[in-house]
Formats: sequence, C-alpha cells, structure tokens
Amino acid sequence: MTDQDNLKYTAEHEWVSIDGDIATVGITAYAADKLGDVVYIDLPAVGSELSGGTVVGEIESTKSVGELFAPIDGTVTEVNDAVVDAPDLVNSEPFGSGWLLRVRFTDLPELLSAAQYRELVGE
Repeated sequence: MTDQDNLKYTAEHEWVSIDGDIATVGITAYAADKLGDVVYIDLPAVGSELSGGTVVGEIESTKSVGELFAPIDGTVTEVNDAVVDAPDLVNSEPFGSGWLLRVRFTDLPELLSAAQYRELVGE
C-alpha cells in the first residue's frame, strides 16, 4: 500500500508516485468508487510516448467507460499486466497492486498535493 499523502494527483483522478525519473500511475480510490466494478482496462503499450493531458487508455466498468489521461510527458516503461488480467484490482487495491503503468519522464508538471486533491473531491 502506497502512502497516499506523499503522492501527487491530477484533476482527472490519477495518482502519481515518483521514484527518480520513473512515475508510477494509477487511479484514485475516489475514481474507482465512482466507476463502480471495473471489468476491462486498456493501457498503452510499453515504449509508447505519452503527452501529458492526453487520453492514453480506457477503464470500463459495469456503470460506464472512463478515459485514462497521461499525467506527464514520457515513455511507458512498464504496464501492470495483473490489472489487465484482473481489472477488479483497481477497485480493491487502487493505491497498491492496482497501479496501471510506469513512465520515464524528463520534466514533472505541476500536480496536486494530497490536500489539494482531497479538497477537489470534497473529502
């Protein structure tokens, strides 16, 4: 389980954990709850170039289909095959084994703090 207070967040409900020049990206528990039971996840391929703010994947639930936005510019270095095989990990462990992808980045944009994100979602 990741320490949620040390993560960065986007207004599109992604969380970002920074380790050197690698960012691990997932969706927040708030987003997972709003989506409902996740049944399908489409992620970009390893080696894909991401542009911050653009749609890079899809998360489908029993209630709706949500878009996954790239929180940063960079290159996908790893995707979590476990969530592709078992999408419900996003619901049960959004900050743990339900992470989505890892991205090598060169420049980190301004992201929300945990307090700013909680204010955004009214928590």
